Amino acid sequence: MYHDKRFQKDPNFPFAVFSHHLMKQTSSAGFLLTEKPKFDEIIIQRMSDTLRTEGTFKPITSEEKDAYQVIRDLDLVAGKVDGSLTGKKYARNELWSLMMSEGAPTWYVTLTPSDFNHPLCFYWATEGIKYELEFNLTKDARKVLVLDNPVAGARFFNFMVEMFIKHILGVDGPPGSGVFGDVSYYYANNEEQGLSKVTTGS
Repeated sequence: MYHDKRFQKDPNFPFAVFSHHLMKQTSSAGFLLTEKPKFDEIIIQRMSDTLRTEGTFKPITSEEKDAYQVIRDLDLVAGKVDGSLTGKKYARNELWSLMMSEGAPTWYVTLTPSDFNHPLCFYWATEGIKYELEFNLTKDARKVLVLDNPVAGARFFNFMVEMFIKHILGVDGPPGSGVFGDVSYYYANNEEQGLSKVTTGS
């Protein structure tokens, strides 16, 4: 970790970085639309009304087909943006394709690393503190320490997930090194539950 943790502890810095990251993804993916012609707003409105009332829309005229293609292009752009609804849809399609190819998963695992209780996370979150297996800190003090440096919590979560994949699942290891046997595939998605903790399910 960096010696100077001013950016890690700045409450506004992660939002600024993430916002710029999303804008970059959106603008990069949106270049494919820069040369698209404009369409009649009446056609777009008719499509919107039909989708809202009937749930489906079948383009018939050439203008409707061109306008419908724009919606597909927008869907393609959103699919390249982290956290978008289209990105989640693509992830579901990816998982379904994986299951069709390799079969249904045998194990479902939910992993929630305990950053409030692990000395490694405390070590990354503080400055000039020696790594020790035990810290003489109260539960509230540990929470404040980790919440004050979300970068340390994110790094700890990533480290624990990588260790789980490497040592528990045995991915990229010798045959039979995984606790659950040889792993043919794994798929994991992360979620934040509003309790300052990140969870991954695989």
